Amino acid sequence: MSDLFSAADDESPADGPTPSESGGWQPADRPRSPLAVRMRPRTLDEVVGQQHLLEPGSPLRLLAAEGSRSGPAGPSSLILWGPPGTGKTTLAHVIARGAGRKFVELSAITAGVKDVRRVMDEALTARDLHRTTTVLFLDEIHRFNKAQQDALLPGVENRWVVLVAATTENPSFSVVSPLLSRSLLLTLRPLTAADIEALLLRAVEDERGLAGRVRLSDEALEHLVRLAAGDARRGLTALEAAAGVAWGEETGDGDGEAVVVELRHAERALDVAALRYDRAGDQHYDVASAFIKSLRGSDVDAALHYLARMLEAGEDPRFVARRLVISAAEDVGMADPSALQTAVAAAQAVQLIGMPEGRIVLAEAVVHIATAPKSNAAYNGINAAIADVRAGRGQGIPAHLRDAHYPGAKQLGHGKGYVYSHDEPHGIARQQYPPDDLVGRDYYEPTANGTEREIGARLARLRQIVRGD
Repeated sequence: MSDLFSAADDESPADGPTPSESGGWQPADRPRSPLAVRMRPRTLDEVVGQQHLLEPGSPLRLLAAEGSRSGPAGPSSLILWGPPGTGKTTLAHVIARGAGRKFVELSAITAGVKDVRRVMDEALTARDLHRTTTVLFLDEIHRFNKAQQDALLPGVENRWVVLVAATTENPSFSVVSPLLSRSLLLTLRPLTAADIEALLLRAVEDERGLAGRVRLSDEALEHLVRLAAGDARRGLTALEAAAGVAWGEETGDGDGEAVVVELRHAERALDVAALRYDRAGDQHYDVASAFIKSLRGSDVDAALHYLARMLEAGEDPRFVARRLVISAAEDVGMADPSALQTAVAAAQAVQLIGMPEGRIVLAEAVVHIATAPKSNAAYNGINAAIADVRAGRGQGIPAHLRDAHYPGAKQLGHGKGYVYSHDEPHGIARQQYPPDDLVGRDYYEPTANGTEREIGARLARLRQIVRGD
């Protein structure tokens, strides 16, 4: 378990770009560490994002302070919970940089109880003989079973080690209670697009990174930020790959000018085409419009294409789910009432399971709605009814339909002559329901599509009985 903060890995010039024999600039022939490792922050002030955990006087600030103590009780152990690429490993390294500290890293995927006990024994020796505090970074702690997690307890409780455990799973369900109660739980948030952009621009200029030997076009920067999807490691890896392609294309006399990383370089490096999609601009509305019109037009393949396009561009899946609910009610309607049930269930499922699995649920709803028979009769019906109300039609309510339960209502004639439908044959009573000026006005006109074919025939008979036609 060697100290990962060796000088060669941290700040060696060989890790950055180096001049080629022709005078141009090429990435190092044999870089010792990837860009994401070279750009790992050395202090908390260099950390991008997670500002809610980095306020002055916060536990992280105290724990990362110089010296082996973070207060009267000494250093605490931490459990860092958050999505990949949000800085869990980075924070562990920053904490380990304090004076009198030694960094040891274990992965719960490969380590066992023997490995944990060996680290604890070595940590106890380092503390007692060398006055050195061991910072144990344990990645993927949720993969440890109960026995393996229990092996950590003596070292954590007796402060032989400062445990910094990382997990992408909810610790309340994946970490044993004794260990959870002895550790400080910190929740990391996904990095924003602004965080990723700042990180990439820093990597371009920093001597540990690309040392100003490349420049990013606006289109390439936007593409790399989108592909990072809130993951700092992914963003830096993508930047390094794109810079490599740009360097590989560079020809000429090698005048030392910065190489411009264009959108095509990012696309070639990552084999992912840039989606022309702006969640707040024309593309957002254009793709959503094409999506809805494809559903309405029963082109399931086009609808699936636009669904994929929105999801790959980072569109909020809840927005897509809302559009599906509207389409099921507006365009399918009573031709297949179960389409609305599918759409609502899809919206609820997306909220429950999130992405990327949510794409499967949304695709099922898209297929149902696109292939279902279509009818906008209910949609047209409510629009026609609203138009009449806004035009002042439908004045009053027939007296026999008015509320007759309060004192004095019967003296006003309320409820007089009302026929209880269940007392009539087939449960249908012949009487007037609409206001006088709307008698005979038809709002709902069912089509001959799907379920509405049967509804149309039934509705004609219902109107005949109710109206006495």
